[in-house]
Order: sequence, then structure tokens, then C-alpha cells
Amino acid sequence: MSKKVENGADEKTKKFGIKDCVAYAAGDFGCNMSFSLKGTVQTFWLVFMMLETGLLSLLLLIVQIWDAINDPLIGAMIDSDKRKYKLGKFKTYILIGAIGLLVAGALVFIPVPKADLWVKCLLFVGGYLIWDACYTIANVPYGSMLSLVTTDGGERSQLSTWRSVGSMLGNMIPMMILPMLIWKKEFNADGTPKLNSAGTQIETLMGERVFIAALIMGVLGFIAFLFMIKTITIRVDENAVKTNESQKFNVFKAFGNFMKNRPAVGATVAAMAMFLGMNSASTATTIMFATYFGQASLSGIAMIIGFLPMFFFMPFIKKLVNKFGKKESSAMGALVSVVGGLLMFIFPLIPNKTLALVMFIIALCVFGFGMGVYTCVSWAFMADAIDYNEWKFGTREEGTVYSLHSFFRKLAQGVGPSVVLLLMGALGYVSSLGTEGQSLPTAYNMCWLVAGLYMFSGIVMFVAIAFIYNLDKKTLATMNEELAARKATPAAETVVETPAVEEVVEEIPSEE
Repeated sequence: MSKKVENGADEKTKKFGIKDCVAYAAGDFGCNMSFSLKGTVQTFWLVFMMLETGLLSLLLLIVQIWDAINDPLIGAMIDSDKRKYKLGKFKTYILIGAIGLLVAGALVFIPVPKADLWVKCLLFVGGYLIWDACYTIANVPYGSMLSLVTTDGGERSQLSTWRSVGSMLGNMIPMMILPMLIWKKEFNADGTPKLNSAGTQIETLMGERVFIAALIMGVLGFIAFLFMIKTITIRVDENAVKTNESQKFNVFKAFGNFMKNRPAVGATVAAMAMFLGMNSASTATTIMFATYFGQASLSGIAMIIGFLPMFFFMPFIKKLVNKFGKKESSAMGALVSVVGGLLMFIFPLIPNKTLALVMFIIALCVFGFGMGVYTCVSWAFMADAIDYNEWKFGTREEGTVYSLHSFFRKLAQGVGPSVVLLLMGALGYVSSLGTEGQSLPTAYNMCWLVAGLYMFSGIVMFVAIAFIYNLDKKTLATMNEELAARKATPAAETVVETPAVEEVVEEIPSEE
């Protein structure tokens, strides 16, 4: 038994390194093997299942509101769970969610376009809720775990950067490959391209392939989760910081503390802006490529080219943060994204569609370049916000703070696409006509809609980071010093009772 205790102690004191970073990146890769399908959900149900824009908007809003409510409930459950697990609390919850995601991601893509309307609605809502429950169980503890891997600010920034790497890889692979697999160009009997009323080649969506792709992505995500669970080290005791044992957990009080937590609010508004603008634009962008450019199968490649500049900052992010600070660097980047949003309004004015496409990609590159710093440190923002909650209110609440952040993110994920679908309907898109039957004015309107969404995203992100988020470099240093001083005093030390520790250690197998 003493040997097991010694091994457990060694596990806690392992030096932070590249293995932790790669493992944490693999975790978000696993999450995004599922999350990256969200944009395809709207396109699948709009184009293949042919749900009317207003009805799909309503259904999407309903499931996303539940999605948002579901997050703080699971976060509160994790915070209040004091049971001892062989893998540890956070890794256990992640594993349970990962097992569910093996098949849950495909449930919302069951291809039955000729089914009755009520059956379609039932399949959409039921499939989405099951998928969302599995995703939340995995994602909430995964996000909260960053603050438990290390307490060092620079190392947290590294973890956040590597999480962004995993996120981008998890998004880029399906973003690039899926459109090529699920869209098919149509030709006439003589081999000439079929053209729509806008004069572009018709492309149709193959829904059966979306279902198969979702199953494959579920398996890839599960493998990534297993690698992370086995490789990453949690160095901070999961139950080391406790709320008052005599008081029951109060979710309303935690919500009130969150709303007074300016770093959490600022980081959350910035993330909401990203989803309300950029991510909500994904369906409109796909429809724009299909109806205006006639290149829906290449839409993913164009998006990836636009976001490649984000990788520019990754090798330098630690030095950049140490010199200027997370807030300062991210605010300047958000300002560059605003410039990219302004450039986005130029491409609809160019008559030549090839040149218009080139201008769109240039504007997207500028926007992505500005987003680079924020993308690298966005999750470190939340780790610092968790520390801020402890600094100001005396309670840590990793799961609750992160899950409330996720609540508002997911609310934006629901409201944004729902509003965009309504705007698409107002701008002339008719679901029953498919992509091949849309008029030229409708295709042209999609261009303006996409430009407006990106501009909105850049402006709100800049305001959130520059004026709401208040942990500048100096304040962050002060907070970290004071928290370290509190934990150094005997009164602040919180230790788990020895029998409980021994009970856990006995369950941990030797690494031999």
C-alpha cells in the first residue's frame, strides 16, 4: 500500500510538460469531432430534410435553450460530487460522455427526407437532446479541468493554446473534408453542368453520407478522449477548495457571483459574439457558396484558408502574453478583426465572381489573423476567471463558473443560428426549392448577410475584451500573488482526511 501512496504522490508532482499540452489538445479534438457537426445540422435539416426556415429556427431555439440550461445543472452536479473515483472525478465524467458520443452524434442525422413532418420534428428534437446530454457530460468537466492541471499562468496559457490547436484541428478536418463528401455536382444528360437561375452549377446534398460521417467522427473522438484521460496529469486536488460544508450548494448564488465576475462576463460576451457572428454564419456561408458561387463542396477549404492565420500566433503566444498580457494582446487582435469585417463588405460589390471569392478569402484571412491571439488564450481567460471567483468571493466553483460560461455560449449557439435562419427566410430563401431553385437576388442577399455577421462578431468581441474583461496584466499579477499568499497560510490550507486519501489510493492501480 505504501508503494501505491508513493506512486500517487509522484503523479501529483509530475512536472508540467508537452505531454499535458498534447493530451489537453486531444481532449478538445475529441469534443470537436462532435461539436463541428453543429453547423452541418442546420444545413442537413434545411437542404436535405427541407424543413421550412421558420420551423427549423423554432426547433433549433428550443433544443439550444435546453442545451444552455443543461450545462449549469451538470456543472453544479460535478462541483457537489464528493465521491471518490478510480480515475478521478473529472476524468470519470469525461469518459462517460465520450462513450455516449460514440453514436449520439449521428442520431440527429437520420436520413428520412420523405417522413411526415411530425416524425421529422420528433427525430430532430429527440436526437439533438440525446447528443447534447452526452456532449455536455464530457465537455463541462473537460473545460473545468484546465485550472486543475497547473496553477502557473504561463502554463495555463500554453494549455489554452494547445486546446485551440485541438479545437482547430477538430474543426478543420470535417470542415475541409465533409463538404467534399456530402455535396454532389449535378450534370445534364449531355454532360454539361446543370445551372440554377443564378447561373451557377447546381449541387445537391447527400444526407446518407452525413449520417455515416457522424458515426466515423464519433469513433475518432472516443479515441482522442481515451488518449487524453490516460496521458494528462491533474496536479490540483479536485476537492481541495471547498465551500462551507454546513451550507447546501446554491445555484442562484453561484449565478449571482458569476454575473459579478467581470472577467467571466467579459470572456463570455466575447465567446457569444464569436458564436452569434462567425459560427452562426456557417449555414449562410454554405448556402452562399452553393447558390452564388456554385462551389458548396469547396466552402470548407475556403473557410480553412481564411482561418490559417490563427496558427501564426501559436509559437509566440507565451512570449506575447508575458510581455503584453492576455487582455491587451487579445483586444488589439479583436480590433484587427473589425478591419476584416469592414473588408468583408467589399466582395458583394465585385461583379466578377472569381474576384469576389478572392476578396472574400482575403477579408476572412484578416479577420482570422485578428482572432489569432484571442483563440489561443480564450480558455486561459476562463481559468483566470475561476481564480477571480475565488479571489473575490472565497469559493472556487470550477464546474459552475465554466458551465455558466458554457450556458451563455450555448444560448448564443441557439439564438444565433435561429435568427440567421429567420433572416435567410426574410431575404428570400425558400426551403422547398432546395439550393438549385433559389433566385439570383436571394443568392446575392446571402453575401450581404455573411458580411454583416462577421462585422457584428468583430465589433462585439472588441467591446467585450477591451471594456468588460478587467484582468489586465497588472491586475492579474496582483490576484495571483494574493491567492498564493492565502494558500500559503495554515488557515487557508484544505486537506482531505487521511482515510479518504488512502481509500482512493488503494483503488489506483500501480503503473508497473
